[in-house]
Amino acid sequence: MLYEPMFLLPYSLYLTYASVYMLELGVSEKQIGLLTSLGLILQIFTSLISGYLTDRMGRKRALMIFDLVSWSTATLLWACSQNIWFFLAAIIFNSFQKVPNTAWYCLLVEDTKPGERPHIFNALQLINIVCGLFAPLGGLLVSRLGLVPANRIMYLIAFVSMTLMFIFRNYATHETEIGLRKKREQGTLQPGVILRDYWQVVKMVFSSTPLLLIFGIYILYQFQLSMRNTYLSIYLVKALHFSEAFIAWFPAVTSVSMLLLILFVVPRIKSAYINRCMVFGFLLSAAAMLLQVMAPVEGTYWIVCSTILFAVGTIITYPYLEASVANVIQDEERAKVFSILSVMILLFVSPSGIIGGWSYAINPRLPFILIVCSFALSALLMIGFIRKQAAAAAGGSLSA
Repeated sequence: MLYEPMFLLPYSLYLTYASVYMLELGVSEKQIGLLTSLGLILQIFTSLISGYLTDRMGRKRALMIFDLVSWSTATLLWACSQNIWFFLAAIIFNSFQKVPNTAWYCLLVEDTKPGERPHIFNALQLINIVCGLFAPLGGLLVSRLGLVPANRIMYLIAFVSMTLMFIFRNYATHETEIGLRKKREQGTLQPGVILRDYWQVVKMVFSSTPLLLIFGIYILYQFQLSMRNTYLSIYLVKALHFSEAFIAWFPAVTSVSMLLLILFVVPRIKSAYINRCMVFGFLLSAAAMLLQVMAPVEGTYWIVCSTILFAVGTIITYPYLEASVANVIQDEERAKVFSILSVMILLFVSPSGIIGGWSYAINPRLPFILIVCSFALSALLMIGFIRKQAAAAAGGSLSA
């Protein structure tokens, strides 16, 4: 995790401007939505093979090779993009990110106790927050150099920093015990056996109601994340008329809010109340998006309040949601189950780009109304998950 800032710092610089950069180079809002959906559809395929590749190659090797393919190559293409075809090529390479996602997830949680996993994801969130404090540097570059030249520099910085990170981290990490065993086992498996194993995993997922509920919440979270990342900057610049340099301050507001919360509030949350806090967090996030929908043109106060509320909602949901997903998956099947989860996510999330582009064309506020609905539904599913857990605990007590 010590190497994460080498990825997250440059990522936080260019993420705010990624969609606006595409607009400046002649890509329309609808085309941005189509490209987003195409990338997500391609990720369905890479998700399907990610579990097999992670088991066959080992977590460490799969992470190294496919990080270079999906991020180093993509950032270099984004840096020199001239039109929609460059972005299309970058999206094709970037779609392979699902392989290192699965490998990194396995490397991160395997060989660790379930009780330690929330702390791991909180630590990652803290690193992400601190890196987000540097987002205004992107705004400074944009104000000095202009949007397109500044973005090209940010993408080149990302290419160099991320590539060095992948190399350094590869030398600093070691393969997990399960990874070593799976690597040996995969060498003797036939394609038919692999397909049968995947089918067994699918049946296992759909036979477990708690698993389906927590996966449903995770899918909804990824849906709103894709929609928000694609259209938030465009909405702030085009609909609310904020300057391109100014919008970089909003991620910094998020980071400051999250940093205060993770230092002073999160340590006070007792493990017994985590699921209830997640329900509250989803509702706060929905309220934050409602404020954003109601914000007037250049309504800085509204967007700042929305940003702070969203930060509070995120910090009491995201780390614990990741830990909940990690804890409901058995170690022996982690790579395969996580790849199936990725496919389920993408099947539901891949239309988000098209839906976002279509809804944005009707009304720029409509994509964020859909995000409000996704958070409200997440809260309802989390209540169902809590009740299922309570019923299972009661049943266990009676049988004992």
